[in-house]
Parts: sequence; structure tokens; C-alpha cells
Amino acid sequence: MSATLMPNPLPTRRPAPPSPSPAADGPRRPAIEVRDFGFAYGDRAVLHDLRFTIPQRAVTAIIGPSGCGKSTFLRSVNRLNDLIPGIRQSGDILVEGTSVIAPGTDVVALRQRVGMVFQRPNPFPRSIFENVAYGPRLNGLVQRRDMPDLVERCLRRAALWDEVKDRLSGMATGLSGGQQQRLCIARALGNQPEVLLMDEPCSALDPLATARIEELIVELKREYTIVIVTHNMQQAARVSDYTGFFDAGELVEFGETERLFTAPSHARTEAYITGRFG
Repeated sequence: MSATLMPNPLPTRRPAPPSPSPAADGPRRPAIEVRDFGFAYGDRAVLHDLRFTIPQRAVTAIIGPSGCGKSTFLRSVNRLNDLIPGIRQSGDILVEGTSVIAPGTDVVALRQRVGMVFQRPNPFPRSIFENVAYGPRLNGLVQRRDMPDLVERCLRRAALWDEVKDRLSGMATGLSGGQQQRLCIARALGNQPEVLLMDEPCSALDPLATARIEELIVELKREYTIVIVTHNMQQAARVSDYTGFFDAGELVEFGETERLFTAPSHARTEAYITGRFG
């Protein structure tokens, strides 16, 4: 972003449904502990000695300029970067006390515990019902007779049940973009995760669909730990309890969202959130 642009006003928070605030219920237990984590694609280092803690049952936003390593970090939490040849990692990431990158880590079990929702909706070319049932059936999480109840529960949690309950056998690809993204959230919930990662989940959606997803995120944090990567400062301010600012592969600042957006500790953070970054 050019340094000649006029500063943007600090984003304001939209009222959310009542839920405990970080200050109200005291310190939260860590869901994810990042310990001097570094990551490189071959000889190109992308993340450098990250160290911070993501609390349980809260929304944590990761913000920063393009190419700063936000999505790489997110994909490191459930080992999706393993699909890329020549990667190197150092340090550690712990999910609920269990190392993500230690030798012998069961990656399949890890990805069941840590769900992922991507930038663009990616429903399976199957029915709405099968999109949600596929993971639990594959992982043997429920008996066959209990599958309809699980599918309904996940679709309700994703605020989609009332819109699709009469066409569960229809193709998921026939849903609107916002509905498809909520279906992908329901699909992730079907695996009964502890953590839900979201990589710019609203960037391909219209404002109305974005508002539905944001409301859903605020509701889901009552049961799940949510980490969201976003370029939208207003979105981060609206939905998150904590925010981490990344720049050039480093964690510049991490803290409660309201404090970080209104009284950042670092000049780089203030420059970024006010639009004077460059």
C-alpha cells in the first residue's frame, strides 16, 4: 500500500451476541502454543521465530500485508504445507498440548482435530448431506443410524439447516456462494474439531453473505477455538477477541483486539491498521 494514501479511520466493532469477553472470564487456557516456529520453502524463509499463544474458545485474527506469512502459518497448524516439497520447519506448534510437527504425529488425527475453511468455498461434488457426512463416516465418528442427527446438528450450527433441510439430496454445488461457505463450515464441524482455521473465508462473498459468516463466527466461538486470517481490518475488529499482526514473516504484535486497534504498542502496527503502511 502506498505511503501517500490518506489514513483510514480506525475500525469500529459491531455489537455481537452476548458472550464472555476476555477480561470478563479471566485468562483463557491456551489452545495453540507457538514456540519459536520458523518455516521456509527450500532456501526462502517465510516465518521467523514466531512465539505466541492462542487462547481457547475465542476468535483470534491474523492480519498483515500480502506475502507476510499469514496463510503459511495457518496451514502449518494442521500440516497442510506437508503437501509442498522441500519445506523446512523449526521450533514447534502445540495444539491442546500436543506437538504438531513432532516425529510420529498422526496427521490424519490432527486434521480431524483442526478443521480448515478456505478462501473460496470448495464443496465436494456430492449432495449437501454427503458433504457433511463424508468426514464423520470416513473417521468412524458416529454410527450409521446417528448420521442424520449429526448432519442436522452441523447444518444448524452453521446456520444453514432452515435453508437446505428440504433438499439435502441436492448437489452442494447448486448452493449460492455464501451457502457453500457455510456448508464448508458445517463439513468441518462434522469431524468434531477442537480448532477451526479460516483463511480469508469471506473474501469471495458479497456483503450480505459476509455478514452471515461473521455472525456465525461469533456464535461458534462458544464451542470452538477459531483462528481467522483476514485482510479486512473492519472484519478483524468486529469478530475477533485477539489479533496478531504479521509483517515480513515476523509477529510484530499480539494482544486483545480492542487494545491493539485503539492503542497499538508498535508504530508498524499503527501504520498498518490506519492505512499508512508502506
